[in-house]
Amino acid sequence: MYRGIEWLRDTVLLSFGWRRGLIAVMAGVLSVLAIPPFLFFPLLGLTFTVLVWLIDSLSDHQGWRGYRSAFAVGWLFGFGYFLAGLWWIGAAFLVESDVFGWLLPVAVAGLPALLALFTGAGVALARLMWSATPARAAALAAGIGLSEYLRGTILTGFPWNAFGYALTATQAQMQAASLIGINGLTVLAVFLASAPAIWLARDRVGWKWRGVVVGAAVFLLFAQFAYGELRLLTADSANVPGVRLRLVQPNLTQAERLDRTRHADILERYLRLSRSAPGAAEPTHIIWPESALPFRLGDTPQALTRITGILAPGSVLMIGMLRGDDLDQRKVLNSLYVLDDKADILDRYDKVHLVPFGEYLPWSGLLSAVGLEPLTRIFAFVPGQKRGPVSAGKAPPFIALICYEAIFSSEIVREPHSGWIVNMSDDSWFGDTPGPRQHLHQARLRAVEQGLAVARVTTTGKSALIDPYGAIIKELEIGAEGVIDASLPQALAAPPFALWGDGAFWAMWISLAAFASITRISLVFRQNNF
Repeated sequence: MYRGIEWLRDTVLLSFGWRRGLIAVMAGVLSVLAIPPFLFFPLLGLTFTVLVWLIDSLSDHQGWRGYRSAFAVGWLFGFGYFLAGLWWIGAAFLVESDVFGWLLPVAVAGLPALLALFTGAGVALARLMWSATPARAAALAAGIGLSEYLRGTILTGFPWNAFGYALTATQAQMQAASLIGINGLTVLAVFLASAPAIWLARDRVGWKWRGVVVGAAVFLLFAQFAYGELRLLTADSANVPGVRLRLVQPNLTQAERLDRTRHADILERYLRLSRSAPGAAEPTHIIWPESALPFRLGDTPQALTRITGILAPGSVLMIGMLRGDDLDQRKVLNSLYVLDDKADILDRYDKVHLVPFGEYLPWSGLLSAVGLEPLTRIFAFVPGQKRGPVSAGKAPPFIALICYEAIFSSEIVREPHSGWIVNMSDDSWFGDTPGPRQHLHQARLRAVEQGLAVARVTTTGKSALIDPYGAIIKELEIGAEGVIDASLPQALAAPPFALWGDGAFWAMWISLAAFASITRISLVFRQNNF
């Protein structure tokens, strides 16, 4: 076995040209098996060890050439990772293939190419702190950690499939997110995954520190498991008294929703699923998915009357709807309404973080200025103006997350009186692919980070009720029609991440970057006899 490892190491270290590029892409592709829905973390130890060796193979590339080569290796690794992890996005372009089918290759290859720029920049930053010592594990963790943080924030951000999700295969592992969040888990994952390369290094430079770095990695991995198990042993499983939820998953495909002749049937399906069986307990809160109905209730007041007619006295309906802007009805907001049994609006939330190229067109002002104004009119969505707890009748106020707002860990603000999270989505665009499964897993981490239960309701799955520790209480599979009836778990005291946000991430990043940089500087001084 060790001879096989030596052969792999020598093959990587001696590679150049297209062979080096192919190894980088394949390592990125294989890394996807470490994240949801596969979650085989040990494989990340192999692929990041290969990435460390690839960077080591650039030792003869000095100056600007060295950073350019490091960026290229990182970009190729990232391209393979995002291509294998996000290919399912292309399914959305097949819904109306006659109109949007030609964009499929652009989306499937173009988005990974853009996201890989961050990975390339992260590896180039790591190269700046690189040294032929065990500290290069810290350098890579700092470089990739910062680039992944920026991927989640720059140009509205897209933190889907952060490397940190590889460390959340079990519920016990997830609990670390309550301390350091997904960005901290990403730094930790890269550091742990790079440790095998340190252990298998051939050189003797810094060999005294090799055991320290590897030992630290083993200790951190053990500490993550131990903390999680201890937190779960003391878990509080109380429910909010007097609150009974019903999550409705109608299993409507986009083809059905786009068929105008099916509008009445779609409404009937929601009403049928929302009604209680004879003798069954009435829910206090019925929740429908994002953009539940393919028409505006304001245009069909009789539909609103029928909907609220199914509500028991004192109960409420939470429904995702599209609505026109108060000042310009041509502009559309993606909204969540809370309606009582008298058809009164108790509260409303308008989606703040829109999907670029899906709900709005970036740089629309520039495109209009160069004569492409007709194109900008296709994307009519406008963002909401504020976040904040949404009133929910008898239940505590909740944090509303529409669609992929649930992936933005750093944007969620838990107010003192926030009692749970409602995540409405429409994942029917992506069919039975890894996409909806990845989306659900990320919602589970938001529950742990905030110490709040998550009621996730989607059109075709996966809908689920998640407790504040990330455990799925009940779920509906992709392609299933049905409801989830359950009590609402009580909120936990705000965990450290909910209080301090990414403070732990920055502390980790500064520590690793300082360790790697100081090691590199001291090594340069010794080599030059200063």
